[in-house]
Amino acid sequence: MSSTTSDGGAKDSDKAAKPAMSARMKMILTGVGVAIFVAVGIFLMLQFKASEQAREMRQWQSRMSIVIDSRYTDIERWLGEQTADLRGISDNASVQLYLTVFHEAGGGGEEAQAELGYLGNLLEVVADRAGFRKDDTGPQVGANIAKEGTHGLALIDLNYEYIVRTDNFPQIKGPIRTFLDNTEKGVSAVSDIFLNADNKPSMAFLVPVYAIQADESAESQLGYVLGIKEVGEELYPLLEQPGATEETAETLIVRQAKNQIEYLTPRRDGTPPLKKPLAVDTPNLASAWAVRTVGGFTTATDYAGNEVLAISRAFQQVPWTLVHKVDTSEALKESRERIQLLMIVFGAIIVLVLIGMLALWYYGTSQRATEAAHKFEELANRFQGQRNFMHLVTDSQPNAIVILDESGHYRWFNKTALDLSRMDRKDMFDKHVSAILGPVEGKRIAAWVKEALAKNERLTVTHTMELGEDGPKVYRSDFQPLPAREDFPPGVLMVSQDITESVKEREKREAVMRQLVGTLVSVVDRRDPFSANHSVRVGEVARAVAKEMDIDHTLTETAAIAGSLMNLGKITVPEEVLTKQGGLTDEEIKMIQQSVLTSAELVSNIDFDGPVYDTLRQLQENFDGSGTPDGLSGQNIVVTARISAVANAFVGMVSARAWRAGMSFDKSLDILLSDGNKKFDRSVVVALANYLDNRGGRDEWKSYGDPPAEDGKAPAE
Repeated sequence: MSSTTSDGGAKDSDKAAKPAMSARMKMILTGVGVAIFVAVGIFLMLQFKASEQAREMRQWQSRMSIVIDSRYTDIERWLGEQTADLRGISDNASVQLYLTVFHEAGGGGEEAQAELGYLGNLLEVVADRAGFRKDDTGPQVGANIAKEGTHGLALIDLNYEYIVRTDNFPQIKGPIRTFLDNTEKGVSAVSDIFLNADNKPSMAFLVPVYAIQADESAESQLGYVLGIKEVGEELYPLLEQPGATEETAETLIVRQAKNQIEYLTPRRDGTPPLKKPLAVDTPNLASAWAVRTVGGFTTATDYAGNEVLAISRAFQQVPWTLVHKVDTSEALKESRERIQLLMIVFGAIIVLVLIGMLALWYYGTSQRATEAAHKFEELANRFQGQRNFMHLVTDSQPNAIVILDESGHYRWFNKTALDLSRMDRKDMFDKHVSAILGPVEGKRIAAWVKEALAKNERLTVTHTMELGEDGPKVYRSDFQPLPAREDFPPGVLMVSQDITESVKEREKREAVMRQLVGTLVSVVDRRDPFSANHSVRVGEVARAVAKEMDIDHTLTETAAIAGSLMNLGKITVPEEVLTKQGGLTDEEIKMIQQSVLTSAELVSNIDFDGPVYDTLRQLQENFDGSGTPDGLSGQNIVVTARISAVANAFVGMVSARAWRAGMSFDKSLDILLSDGNKKFDRSVVVALANYLDNRGGRDEWKSYGDPPAEDGKAPAE
């Protein structure tokens, strides 16, 4: 009976679970379908918008190309007509004959003067017909005041002197003279637009005149026909396109003058020609773009700051750029309205879809809420179980274990850490490490936390903390970065081990070792009075250089001990050799050199913390591999041997002996540096120099140069 009930309950549970799973699946599939529909709809809308904009831009480019090409052709034709009128004068046989006679007569003669009247009449007729004369509608000027001319035609010689000219012809100076000076001989030319004496836009046109029946070469040229006219009434109307309907359409002639864009034609805002230029680097300026990109089509900003469609052409005869532009607010108005309508329609569709999604979500809210609550309850129970398990495991550990976030706040801690803080568990959580351990220790630990996170690698630090009445204690703390998780921010696992007793024991052992080394060194000093205290000094220098290089404490002590024991092997050298006053034989020198290896053999069975044996054995190795006994080189030589070798050489040079004075520190450093990366490791020599100059080494070791006592023994230190 009990079994039947259990089976029925399981079946009921399965039946209840199936509709829930089905509902969830329907919600998921519906949500995915709606998302795909919305994404596809937005994509198609954007594609249509882009294609419509591209099509509209192509249509406007074609339309504006027709307009600008038409205006360009009319202006080019007008420029050609000006030179054609002057060409008619230069090709006139009478003009050519006169200039020939004028040239042969040296600018005078009755025959030449007789033709002036005819030529003057000819220029007057052409000036009236070709527009090089205009009615003088300005204010009358007193008879005794000369009015500056502004227009007309003239025949001039090759030196730009008048032969004959029409009334009101200007003087050849300013922009007119510049134009003539910049024009090659024998060619027709058109000047750029300039402002005349009446401040009106004007242009100059130049055609060469050749000798009668001569070829048209520069050598045959006798003079010029020069025409000057105000161009506003003829040129500017050519910018208007017949039949144009765009209210914002405008065609302009511009040029670049140094770092400015000048407008040579009137602007729609009422600005006269050659007024209010704009900088070339004005952001997105249409006219500046037109000068840079001849023949292009773009969207830019005009002189008034309006967004425009712009197209450009460049002239061949003159340094002008023709720009035709239309405001985008007018040109693209219809297409933008069409796209806006489409956006509204699609927006309405998306809103309807979202309403459907909300309805679907509302339908499944209660079920999802129930499932979520159940899930959160399971997670909370699981988290509490994991937390209890972690406390069970770590509370029995003798080391303090804590988790700190990236800013140094406690996120988790074991019982040992809690006991050290002398606080309640609820008071310690989320506190900053400075509030628990004090500002000094807190600042240091927070800095190590940030360093471990920045390097993303384990950091080990030995430091001293005073947390109770027992006085300061030494701790070795490991900082292990913890990556961020969905439910946990980035932090650092800090494990601190109390190594106070170990440190004390090591210090006691090192003290005994130093006493032993001192005893052994004193034995050598008694047998070799001329190098008394040499070993002690080598040990001192080696320890100082090792600390300067920031190497491990054990290696630092190894370098100092090896430096102190390097002469221990001299106890095997006969005393008469050690105290010999004369020169040593080769065999005696070899015996003393061999004593260093003997020193290594004598201590080979002593259990030092560091590689004292290897240091002594490699003390005579050279950095370039030329030393003994094994020919080691570079980093293959232990760092303690490289340090002790430099210390031994330095002490030997600067220490005074009974038969010589000690060398200066600077000279000894020069010698060591010259042997850098040859006999000695250059980085060790640099560390020695830095200690001497920046750590007070010169004052500390200045007594090395003091002469020894008269008995040959160095003074006690």
